[in-house]
Amino acid sequence: MPEMRFEQLQKQTQKLIMSPQMQQAIHLLQLPLMELNALIEQEMVENPILEETSQEETSQEEANSSEQTKSTENNDEGTLPATEGGSELDFDKEFDTLSRLDDEWREYFQQSSSYNKISDDEDNRRQYYESSITPKETLEEHLLMQLNIATTNDSQRKTGELIIGNIDNNGFLSISPEEIHETSQCPEHEFETVLRIIQSFHPVGVGARSLSECLLLQLIRLGKGSSLEAAIVKNFIGELGHKNYSLIAGKLSVNVTDIQKAAEMISTLEPRPGRIFDQEEPVYVIPDILVEKIGDEFVITMNNEKTPRLRISNLYKTLMKEKGLESSTKEYIREKVQAGKWLVRNIQQRQQTIYNIAEELVKRQGSFLENGISHLRPLTMQEVASSVGIHESTVSRAIANKYMDTPQGLFQMKFFFSTSISTQTGGTISALNVKEMVKIIIKKENPQKPLSDQKIIQLLSEQGIDLARRTVAKYRKELHILPSNLRKKF
Repeated sequence: MPEMRFEQLQKQTQKLIMSPQMQQAIHLLQLPLMELNALIEQEMVENPILEETSQEETSQEEANSSEQTKSTENNDEGTLPATEGGSELDFDKEFDTLSRLDDEWREYFQQSSSYNKISDDEDNRRQYYESSITPKETLEEHLLMQLNIATTNDSQRKTGELIIGNIDNNGFLSISPEEIHETSQCPEHEFETVLRIIQSFHPVGVGARSLSECLLLQLIRLGKGSSLEAAIVKNFIGELGHKNYSLIAGKLSVNVTDIQKAAEMISTLEPRPGRIFDQEEPVYVIPDILVEKIGDEFVITMNNEKTPRLRISNLYKTLMKEKGLESSTKEYIREKVQAGKWLVRNIQQRQQTIYNIAEELVKRQGSFLENGISHLRPLTMQEVASSVGIHESTVSRAIANKYMDTPQGLFQMKFFFSTSISTQTGGTISALNVKEMVKIIIKKENPQKPLSDQKIIQLLSEQGIDLARRTVAKYRKELHILPSNLRKKF
């Protein structure tokens, strides 16, 4: 058996390691506008060198700092000089260079200062409304309030509280009488009595133990407890979901048309009565890019209205001029200067990259901005990356979760990228355009004779577009359109 032994070997390898500054640049590039603003505010808390300035202060300081900007604009592309031995000269250069970046930062913000500016009165009014918003009532709170009004019996209230505590967010009871009895020794007859009381509460259908019971409670409240709709809900809820109207009509000995009308009425009922108390907060979208048509041109503006404007704190500018400053203090300030420099530079780079991409999108999709989705051109990230002079992955990061407000509406920036589909004439058309064509074709169909996917393929072929059946089915599903057999009306 060969002898086992350990050996230590040296091997030279090459690895690509991203610096913290590069990691920060990539992180900033991917952030949506609201998250970027929050990050800048957090950086100002952690870095005392940086502070926010108002628009008025920015305008006043620009005039005072213009001479300093001119005197430093021949420096080495705005990079901070390396320090050797912590000399005063290098330290002064660091502050001078960061001051120039500070001036450039303010000038950058100036280009959007006049766009859609919110007045002080409007801003105060909005803040007043936001502060006046009260917490939304929960479904449980709503039901308990009604229980306290509906009964004064302590035993029934206790049972009712137990039942309400087991009603889920959709309004359905998620516990059986047996489980209630095991938990609280509540008699089964009392459980049924209290449950009927709760099922009479608002929202209608709450406390149901199944979808069928939920819909039936709503029909009873409408005075349709003995109607055709009630019979369908009681006995054929599964067949109703699959739109098997012929089978239901045969079982109930009625016309298929009557079943169709009953199904349309049932579809107006609420299958999840508790969702009106949904506690999910709305997601607010703030576009990074604003596009408006002025004259014959589309004008692009970065939406910087609410983004904090940064500058170097005057306190530290004064402090660094003091003689006899301790080396530890000087080193601390130097570190914060470097961090501030990279933050300002990376934010500028982020904004410029997004702007360049948006400019290219507007140039290539001008016909869409003018005429709508039927004029959307096929476009890949590689095409934009080549035109802007960046890597495709940078485009992908830059458009992630970013929105553009255009004359055609608010769109995610990724909306403007779509694959191309070849036409019979040798040209190309956007996949999104074809999807819209499928939507229009189905919208115009005869509801009594809905078009099959194969028929849709034939109609598209007549317009010079050849698609596979699976592609049409995929587009239809993405449009949330049912298959032809489930779209049929009698």
